[in-house]
Amino acid sequence: MRQIVLDTETTGLDTAQGHRIIEIGARELVNRQLTERRFHEYLQPDRDIEAGSQQVHGITTAFLQDKPRFADVAEDFIEFIKDAELIIHNAPFDVGFLDHELRLLGSEWGKVTDYCTIFDTLPLARTRHPGQRNNLDALCKRYNVDNSGRDLHGALLDAEILAEVYLAMTGGQTSLNLEIVPAQVVGTWLESITVEGKRPSFRVIRATAEELAEHNARLDAIDQASGGQCVWRHLDV
Repeated sequence: MRQIVLDTETTGLDTAQGHRIIEIGARELVNRQLTERRFHEYLQPDRDIEAGSQQVHGITTAFLQDKPRFADVAEDFIEFIKDAELIIHNAPFDVGFLDHELRLLGSEWGKVTDYCTIFDTLPLARTRHPGQRNNLDALCKRYNVDNSGRDLHGALLDAEILAEVYLAMTGGQTSLNLEIVPAQVVGTWLESITVEGKRPSFRVIRATAEELAEHNARLDAIDQASGGQCVWRHLDV
C-alpha cells in the first residue's frame, strides 16, 4: 500500500483572489512505513505573499525569486503522487490549490483525483475527538508526536509530522520493541515450575454487548483509514 503524506504553503487563503502555492512537501509511506522518498519544492508564484500568510510560514517573496514555477515541476509532482493515496490534513484546502495550479496549466492536466485518491485526516480526528481542537499542533500533543521544531509552518516538516500523527491515529504502535529472553534463561525458568494436583478450570469472562460494539466501531475506523487493510477483519476465528 503506497501513500503520500502531503502539505502545501500558499500566498494566501483563496484561489479566487489569485493566490498560489509557494511550497509543496510530501513524504512516501509504503505499508505504513516511511521511506526515503520525498518531494519538496519552493515555487515562484509571480505575485506577492499576504502578510498574514507570511507570518504563518515565514516564506518571503524575495526568497522565491529564483525558484521554479509550478509548471516546471508539475510532471515530477504528478509522477510522485500517481496511483497513491494522498493523506492531507484539511484536504479541501490543499487539493483546491493543487487543482487551481493544474487548471492554470491547461484542461488536459485534469484534477488531482485523476491521478490518486485522497484521505483527509481532519474529519477522522474530529470523529475520534469531538468537541476538541484538532489542528496539527493539538494532535501532536494528544499523540505524543514531537513538533518542537515547528516554530513556523513548513510543508515538508508538516508532512513528516502528519505522517506520524496519521500512523498513531489509525493503528497506534507500528512496531513491537519486545525484549528477547535468551533461550537458556527460558529453559531454566520452565524447569523450575512444578504443577501439583489438578489445575482448576480457567474462568472465562466474555465481552459485553457494549464492549463488542465499541470493539467493532474501532475496527471499522481502522478499516476505513487503512483502505480495507485492517488485519483483524481477515483473521480466521
